[in-house]
Amino acid sequence: MFAATIVAIIVTMGLALTRATLGPTVFDRILALNMFGTKTVLLIAVIGFLTKRPDFLDLALLYTLINFIGVVAVLRFSKYGHFSEPDIEPDIEPDLSIEPEVGT
Repeated sequence: MFAATIVAIIVTMGLALTRATLGPTVFDRILALNMFGTKTVLLIAVIGFLTKRPDFLDLALLYTLINFIGVVAVLRFSKYGHFSEPDIEPDIEPDLSIEPEVGT
């Protein structure tokens, strides 16, 4: 039963890689790579369960965090073209000399 689970996960990972290769837009490719990362975490967890190694779950959680940070970084780069904070200077400076009105 677990062998069928591993085969199904690997087939799904192959389909995700196919989608990442053939995806019509950049966002389809990023979503497919995110799905591939998620299926990798699932595969690590199943292999850890089969080999009775609970420390594989720690590796799976670490890979999940790396996958999330990587996807956010790629999405930010695809939107802004850089990773740094944009230098935004306000066009209008607030006028702090205006005193609030006292109740009439």
